[in-house]
Amino acid sequence: MPEWPGAGMALPEGGRKIGYARVSTADQRLDLQLDALARAACDEVHTDHGISGARAKRPGLNDCLARLREGDALVVFKLDRLGRSVLHLADLLTWLDAEGVHFCSLSEGINTATPGGKLVFHVFAAVAEFQRDLIRENTVHGLAAARARGAVLGRPRILDEAATLEAHRWMAQEGRGVDETAQRMRVSRSTLIRSLERLGLWEAGVGVCA
Repeated sequence: MPEWPGAGMALPEGGRKIGYARVSTADQRLDLQLDALARAACDEVHTDHGISGARAKRPGLNDCLARLREGDALVVFKLDRLGRSVLHLADLLTWLDAEGVHFCSLSEGINTATPGGKLVFHVFAAVAEFQRDLIRENTVHGLAAARARGAVLGRPRILDEAATLEAHRWMAQEGRGVDETAQRMRVSRSTLIRSLERLGLWEAGVGVCA
């Protein structure tokens, strides 16, 4: 039987391979993913069963991320088992890189413990910024179109688009909590959450461990 990619990952001394598996509905089975993670020699595996990838709260993923330490590797069967959205996935991989954690996706053959695989982190960091630029551009165009139609937009918001996107980046890529970020932005928790919701970033996952 051929060895799964990731089984021979060269990790620093003490580094662990921590797996994550998810299925969206209760009638789906985790067997295929669990077998693959076992063959990749994961030291432990965390799961979410019957939880959609669009859900902002995934207890298994939160537990998995909380267990990761520098020198460890996060292993998944496929990329789509991990991220709630392209932006969330990109932010998550950027956060892993900042924490010194490797990443392996078995189906796509991604292994950031290799020299070539490290490029993945840089690509996803660029994707995250590109997604934020699109959100910013779409928001600006939407406001301009509303003004052209004569809409009254009301008073300036406490957090504008640029500040909201920076808050999202700080939480998603640096793992900061909502309360800490609100304090940094000098706004209330509810104001921060409303600003994120306005740009569609709250349900997309504001923190990797949110």
